[in-house]
Amino acid sequence: MNGFERIQKALNGEWPDKRPVMLHNFMMASKEAGYSMKEFRENPEMAADAFIQSIEKYDLDGILIDIDTTLLAGSIGVSVDYPEHEPARIPSGLLKSWNQLDELVEFDLSKNERVQKWLETCRLVKKYFGNEKFIRGNCDQAPFSIASMVRGTENWMLDLMVPGEEVEKLLHYCTTVSIQFIELMATTGVDMVSNGDSPAGPELISPEMFRQFALPYEKKLVEVAHAQNLPYVNHICGNTDLILEDMLETGTDGLELDYKTDIHKIFKVLGHKKLFIGNIDPSGVLAMGSKQLVKQKTQQLLDAYRESPRLVINAGCAIPPNTPSENIREMINTTRDF
Repeated sequence: MNGFERIQKALNGEWPDKRPVMLHNFMMASKEAGYSMKEFRENPEMAADAFIQSIEKYDLDGILIDIDTTLLAGSIGVSVDYPEHEPARIPSGLLKSWNQLDELVEFDLSKNERVQKWLETCRLVKKYFGNEKFIRGNCDQAPFSIASMVRGTENWMLDLMVPGEEVEKLLHYCTTVSIQFIELMATTGVDMVSNGDSPAGPELISPEMFRQFALPYEKKLVEVAHAQNLPYVNHICGNTDLILEDMLETGTDGLELDYKTDIHKIFKVLGHKKLFIGNIDPSGVLAMGSKQLVKQKTQQLLDAYRESPRLVINAGCAIPPNTPSENIREMINTTRDF
């Protein structure tokens, strides 16, 4: 059974021959391949080569193709910094006042150069592996996250306290951005699409706010992915215990969750219903922990999911670039030997 088949089995709720591993490791992959983050985000051939090298080095079953978390916000005019040796980042929001809301105009995302480089990276990796490995094309941020970047996190949190029609208008606009990227990603041949929506988690907003301002728009993304005949996964950082059942109401095929979310609650809510991807601590365990700690935490996760095939081992979020390769191998070997 190859990597693609293993993850497809887990997705369908069937037992694979071994537990599959799919890494979220774009920063580590770039560093191990010898590319700067600038080269990685600007050259799709280099980015694809970094992912291919990583998949072959660790014999992964699948990979999450990600470049950074600023693509969609930057495409609609939010200022983005592009450090040479770090991922792109957003220093401040675009709309300092709601009076600027009407300045956001309709656009064709396919004409964006960074978007095309991201898509080409996915095409190259998928073409290289065919149906041997499972390729997950991440589609950057979900609407709530994009809106927080457009307004700036502080302004956005204040907006939600006394929401006016502007909040809904911005969320609808950001949804059109996310939808365009999913539809473009579907043309690359990837096997799954996903988004991140971390500002929508309980560490920043209440479960009630999640249900009002994030869930309906995440649901639209799932519907678009399914219309393209692609499974969909959503990722939220932090402790999501309070919204696990709400997250399933989007119709998503799976969730990728952080190590802060209790694994036993995850199994109770998702275990026999939806795919779970995660959730080893990328920093405290994989990057800075001992091999013994990596093995212990991986075994705890495998033990918790002993009764369900719907598990793909991964870190709970992006793996830091300085992560020791022996820790990645320990996580994988522990999974293979379980």
